[in-house]
Amino acid sequence: MHYVSAEGLTKSYGVNPLFSNISFHINEGDKVALIARNGVGKSTLLRILAGQETADEGKLWVHKDVTIALFEQDPRFDENKTVLENIFHLNHPVILAIRQYEAAVESEDGIQIADAITRMDDLGAWDFEAKVKQILGKLNIHHLQNPVSELSGGQRKRVALAKTLIDIGFEHKHTLLMMDEPTNHLDVEMIEWLEHYLNAENVTLLLVTHDRYFLDAVSDEIWELEREDLYVYKGDYENYMEKKAARLESEQASIDKARNEYRKELEWMRKQPKARTTKSKSRQDNFYEVEARAKQKIEDAQLQLQVKMSRLGGKVIEMKRVYKSFGELAILKGFDYTFSKGERIGVIGKNGVGKSTFLNILQQIESADSGKINIGDTVIFGNFSQQGLVIKEDLRVIEYVKTFAESFPLAKGGSMSAAQFLELFLFSPDKQYTYLSSLSGGERKRLQLLTVLFRNPNFLVLDEPTNDLDLPTLAVLERFLSEYQGCVMIVSHDRYFMDRLVDHLFVFEGNGEVRDFPGNYTQYRLWLKEQEELAAKEAESKATTPAAQSQIASTSPKKKMGFKEKKEFELLEKEMPLLEEEKHALTNQMSSAKLPFEELQKISNRMIEINRLLEEKEMRWLELSELQ
Repeated sequence: MHYVSAEGLTKSYGVNPLFSNISFHINEGDKVALIARNGVGKSTLLRILAGQETADEGKLWVHKDVTIALFEQDPRFDENKTVLENIFHLNHPVILAIRQYEAAVESEDGIQIADAITRMDDLGAWDFEAKVKQILGKLNIHHLQNPVSELSGGQRKRVALAKTLIDIGFEHKHTLLMMDEPTNHLDVEMIEWLEHYLNAENVTLLLVTHDRYFLDAVSDEIWELEREDLYVYKGDYENYMEKKAARLESEQASIDKARNEYRKELEWMRKQPKARTTKSKSRQDNFYEVEARAKQKIEDAQLQLQVKMSRLGGKVIEMKRVYKSFGELAILKGFDYTFSKGERIGVIGKNGVGKSTFLNILQQIESADSGKINIGDTVIFGNFSQQGLVIKEDLRVIEYVKTFAESFPLAKGGSMSAAQFLELFLFSPDKQYTYLSSLSGGERKRLQLLTVLFRNPNFLVLDEPTNDLDLPTLAVLERFLSEYQGCVMIVSHDRYFMDRLVDHLFVFEGNGEVRDFPGNYTQYRLWLKEQEELAAKEAESKATTPAAQSQIASTSPKKKMGFKEKKEFELLEKEMPLLEEEKHALTNQMSSAKLPFEELQKISNRMIEINRLLEEKEMRWLELSELQ
């Protein structure tokens, strides 16, 4: 089925064209990754397809049966409503039933739960509710009655992602899912789950991402916006890099040829008289076409910067018996480590285990509860924090950089001006005079990185440096860091980025435990898989001992408790105590000699009913507990 067609789309902001005369088609089942530098129109193109913006020129056709779902970098919510109300916002009986059920479970009201279960049964909503539970659980979304206005940035992204996945899973058969940087603020386990989920759901996808492993896992085609044009590459990221290099080489050869022709034609133009014949007029028109081709520039920015890094002495940092906790949440329990020159350490772990706190303690931005942190006299930190740029006033980019220094010293002597340094970080001369408030999220991240390096640090601390950075800038950053001579500590959920740059990992396992793993992220995941397989084999071997075998032989095979049975079991555990309480209250009433006969008869009948219900529910509870 044909989903979307675009022909000759053009969009500009002011005098700056984003893309010009681009055409493409999206069919059912296509999985496309869209890449480009920040600020050249990726998000704008997605908003045009979603109908939130209009193109300046061109035609856009969307099939009448296709719904377009857009997951944006900055999600929008009804701030006056709860997380539950924002996620289950569709006005449909099944969605409303699931919303009622989730609210009842969270309130732990037995009567409400019973009503909600009855309604779920009537609508046959359990299969979809199981999918909803999976999404909410995997994205670590709890406390559904909290106002959405109280959520942190990362929580808002996860709630928005859950809302999008639930919408596309329920409402429409034919949906084009467009996702703008969906992996930002997700930990690695969440990202890997999202990969499997998108592949299992078999959605039609248009994706903007900087995560190259995620890109390869969920897409089979890459579109690149570059120099106002759209280039299409079939295959994975590695194939894209090879094909793009071949294209640039071919384009450069074509430009070189045009330049040779241009020199000859320019000489002819200078020699010709002002009066033109028809023949020479045709050649003159051709000259301007050749001139345009000859003056093309292919920008394939490569950052080659020899930093005059501040000298790093023999003593770097020693951490001895460091403890840190927030209430009952332990971050560090007696952490010991001595850092060496040139170390490259990755820091990984689930969200909320204290990775950013650890970086702050290391730099003495936050204090530890106890222990010693000795920092060498020569250590100069370069802190790239998640907080982003700290801006007191809205300056132009070049003015902002000059507040740190007018020039940047180089390792081989000499220096580089602030303007030249900005160009190395892909800020064109025009862009250098843009106000900070007008920069995109990725451009602000790039400028933040530049200002960190401008101070010549010898110990770089990078907390999620890849969020909002485009793939060309990431390649620039990776190349720079691979040649950097100082110490580097990186917190990142970008597995590709970590694999390329780190030598070993600090794995925050929770409860203050930190494992020092000798290898990169992929090696760590392979090791984890091996450990899980070993644990499974040990459990299997224990189960095959003579004692275990005789126990297995004496018991019949058990059916596993399903989702609906689990819900029934939970409800029984709530209902039975309520019936016992009612039975006790009625027994007390019956002991009163003052009750009239009619009232006594009613209580007696109710007691018989309660005893019958208790017997049935207890038997069912025993059956279900066997399955458990």
